[in-house]
Amino acid sequence: MSEATKSGSNSGPWILAAAIIGSSMAFIDGTVVNVAAPKFQTAFHATVIDVQWVIESYGILLSSLILVGGALGDRLGRRFTFLSGVGLFASASAACGLAPTVHVLIVARSIQGIGAALLVPGSLAIISASFDQNSRGRAIGTWAGATAITAALGPVLGGMLIDYASWRWAFFLNLPLAFAVIVISLRHVPETSSQQKGPLDWLGALLATASLGGLVTGLLEASTLGWRNVLVEAGLLGGALFFILFSWVERRAASPMVPLSIFKSRAFLGANLLTLFLYAALGIFFFLFPLTLMQVYRYSATAAGAASLPVILLLFSLSRWSGGLVSRYGGDIPLIVGPLVSAAGFVLFALLTGSGSYWRTFFPATLILGLGMAITVAPLTTVVMESADQNDAGSASGINNAISRLAGVLAIAVFGILMVNTFSSRLDRTLASLSLPVQVVQEIQAEKTQLAAMELPKNLQANAVLLLRKAISDSFLAGFRQVLFCCAGLAVASSIFAWRLLSRE
Repeated sequence: MSEATKSGSNSGPWILAAAIIGSSMAFIDGTVVNVAAPKFQTAFHATVIDVQWVIESYGILLSSLILVGGALGDRLGRRFTFLSGVGLFASASAACGLAPTVHVLIVARSIQGIGAALLVPGSLAIISASFDQNSRGRAIGTWAGATAITAALGPVLGGMLIDYASWRWAFFLNLPLAFAVIVISLRHVPETSSQQKGPLDWLGALLATASLGGLVTGLLEASTLGWRNVLVEAGLLGGALFFILFSWVERRAASPMVPLSIFKSRAFLGANLLTLFLYAALGIFFFLFPLTLMQVYRYSATAAGAASLPVILLLFSLSRWSGGLVSRYGGDIPLIVGPLVSAAGFVLFALLTGSGSYWRTFFPATLILGLGMAITVAPLTTVVMESADQNDAGSASGINNAISRLAGVLAIAVFGILMVNTFSSRLDRTLASLSLPVQVVQEIQAEKTQLAAMELPKNLQANAVLLLRKAISDSFLAGFRQVLFCCAGLAVASSIFAWRLLSRE
């Protein structure tokens, strides 16, 4: 029995506090950065490709290394690995806040991703190791509820800091949180490790990172360089080859990062395909939604951060109810219905995108999307854990977590292309219908990768400025609508996977 369990009420609350605050840094950062994106895009005069890289660099390293991060904690010590992640994450957060260029910001975000890969699995591992069987479930429930609340409040608090101070404070916010975690952990969290210490699958982790990095590089840069560019072709081809090598290595590794045999379960395969498609839709939606609110509808950062609150609050308030659906109806029914409700939410966003107050436009769609996710998330977690052998429970949870993050990384890369191309073609057609000097048109076309954040040429007449601003906003919304319909399609595909693979299990 661990020190935490022996001391009971003395150390237990402190252990929970450290785990909650530590993991909340990563959860908050994932949402606050989307709200900060329009601000640092303007500050750095960055293209949308640069903004995508700020998001993607973090996601690539986190999704590729999160399984290794969990295994590293089992071997080197869970507290040591967790605190290493917290320290690295905090240092990278300071570097993000001080970044003089967007390229430095991208590098710092990559380091943040490595830190998050160490601290995210470590927070739950510390709870599992520090509480006995009778109190563990309640502790994990407290952790889940508290992190949901912080994830909900994070964008609002971050938005206020961005509005009244600077976008840089969205990153500096992590520093006092990290300091608190380190102090609490050193004083109250016991060190634990696994008795079974097999070799770490470093080769698998390296190949996974190289594969994902290559694919994302090819997809992101294709928007500006074209599909026949050497970098694009090398990225896509290299990513595919590294993925094949990764699959080959994982089949032969003594302690594989991803035991492929676990996918022999139809329920596990179906649940993870559902995760891949549905979380891909969510990933690209929550990337573009704040940009739309702030750059097209001129929402403040605080208002943009608060706009998604209904989704998270519904997830939090209905999670207990939706978890009970599995025992009443089985896992397949909620996993068929939930994504279909989410698809309706995406379609409503596409149809209601227009002028009007938040309460008449985005709020109803947000409620429907939140309800769909609330129906889905808890049953999905249950199905994932029940579909794997008990000995593979840790791997099953880690794989599903990694796939949910991987989905967002790939979606931003793939649907970013659709967004840029739709915006570009719509804007070109509108510019052709306006009587503008050729030089003005060329200057606007050269800035198209900045999307709605582009700066107009100087010395334009007031009427021309109004026409161009409307053309840019309409072009952005045209691209956003196309992406929203694709999100709805991904959600429907998730429902189909649940129907085909879970209902027959």
